[in-house]
Amino acid sequence: MTFKVGVTRDLMTDLGQPCFDPSVFEVLKGNPQIEWEWLESRIDEVTPDIAARYDGLHLNQPRVTSASLARSDCRLKVIARNGVGYDSVDLAAATAKGIVVTNTPIAVRRPVAVATLTMIFALAGRLFKKHELVQTGRWKESANYMGQGLTSRTLGLVGAGGIGREILRLARPFFARMIVADPYADPATVVELGASVVPLDEVMRQADFVVVCCLLNEETRHLIDARKLALMKPTAYYLNLGRGPIHDEKALAEALKAGRIAGAGLDVTEREPIEPDSPLLGMDNVIITPHALCGTDECFTEIAATALQSIVDVSLGRRPAHVVNR
Repeated sequence: MTFKVGVTRDLMTDLGQPCFDPSVFEVLKGNPQIEWEWLESRIDEVTPDIAARYDGLHLNQPRVTSASLARSDCRLKVIARNGVGYDSVDLAAATAKGIVVTNTPIAVRRPVAVATLTMIFALAGRLFKKHELVQTGRWKESANYMGQGLTSRTLGLVGAGGIGREILRLARPFFARMIVADPYADPATVVELGASVVPLDEVMRQADFVVVCCLLNEETRHLIDARKLALMKPTAYYLNLGRGPIHDEKALAEALKAGRIAGAGLDVTEREPIEPDSPLLGMDNVIITPHALCGTDECFTEIAATALQSIVDVSLGRRPAHVVNR
């Protein structure tokens, strides 16, 4: 019997091509019974009609809610999501329907770690302000916008999972000290990477660059609130490359506006796309990217290959490598 697969159009460029190497679709030939197609239009949420049409979905940003899967004619057997996060999928609803949900945790580790360092370097060197000086004919004002060196600074991570550990590996040559807050981390592993495990409040107090790189769940939602932001040094920067709702964005905006912290680098925001009237958009000490800073050809090609292999595995009755509702 045909195993029908739908691919969401947020994985397609404006030129109608996949945003990864098209040859990756060859992975699906691992099961000759698979037929795949692009969804008819871009969506924000999987509809019951879509769930009734396909056995497998390869998706990036669209949400999968309990309503998506509620109908008795739901046909889905696997939802293969790009990236490590899976908060956009209602796991309880999928599990109740017997639908396997997979992610791609290995493929994103190095790209997100590189993106983190990219953001740190841009903030520390005041890259965009100095670009503005040149663009506006103010070359000689550069001494007024001195950056921060890193060799005397402390890097603090909120989360020491696969991405956090990769950040530590890459950041070690640049920082004087690295500290981590993660109640589930193995202290010995963290020490091997040149860092130490401390309470979250101490990361907020001591770090010159606080980087959020943990999963979003009920335990971490608004984990970084007004109280924790108030612990930060006025010279420190806050970065979030995990999920926007991990911080309280209103509290973050107020801290930035009041000058209680030096700046922020955000690849994620509480609402995506960010609301056009967000106060964060008018701040010259904030860098915001569209949840895509790690999006490179290498990254998305490996992610897609992993996700599509998960679909093949389920179609053949095999357990995929990365199941999040095992």
